[in-house]
Amino acid sequence: MVEDADIGTSSDDYARRFRGAVGRWFLETQTRLTLELLRELPAGASVLDVGGGHAQIAPQLIEAGYEITVVGSDPVCAARLAPWTASGRCRFEVANLLSLPYANRSFDAVVCFRLLPHSVSWKALIGELCRVARRSVILDFPSTRSANLLSSRLFQLKRAIELNTREFILFNPSEINSAFRRNGFIVRKNRPQFLLPMVLHRWANQSVLSRVAETPGRLLGLTRWFGSPIIIRADRRTASA
Repeated sequence: MVEDADIGTSSDDYARRFRGAVGRWFLETQTRLTLELLRELPAGASVLDVGGGHAQIAPQLIEAGYEITVVGSDPVCAARLAPWTASGRCRFEVANLLSLPYANRSFDAVVCFRLLPHSVSWKALIGELCRVARRSVILDFPSTRSANLLSSRLFQLKRAIELNTREFILFNPSEINSAFRRNGFIVRKNRPQFLLPMVLHRWANQSVLSRVAETPGRLLGLTRWFGSPIIIRADRRTASA
């Protein structure tokens, strides 16, 4: 079984979805929440970015002082990371993402963005992320407890706007929690990102309007309960678990 969904998300074509003010706002939100979840790690901690050839989080983690290794399923996934790999600030390695070539607990933390909802075996993927993480795993997923329930109706709009969109898996947060528990981890923190579907923000293409539209949901606690995608941090239960 080959996990190669990161080839698509590592492409320049995929990166076009995040161009412009709205796209930058999406990534700024992701970065802010991820750095918050990693705050307890010591300076210079080792972080493995699985499927991170999209370069949506590795550069920001490098700037924050972490030691970053990105693993992708194919050499083409390294292209967008070239400025950092060429300068020696980041390592890129090719591997089977469902059978990572690292010993147990090789990295202080593991991050994985844009991969789980397209995975050919998401439970096996979570198992590998947990195996190589010493302390924590951070990943994102689209939640069923959100406006994603309308995703089938919004898919044609999404395709019209993004042009290269793909079908994706929705997850109930309880499914994610259970998968981590089976691997000796507990989901300690979750950070839902947006109350409104991202496709609507892209359609409006007005970052100021989007920020305003999302504010009531955050203030009222609606984003906390019904927001998506959700970024979670799962921690190893005990040092010996």
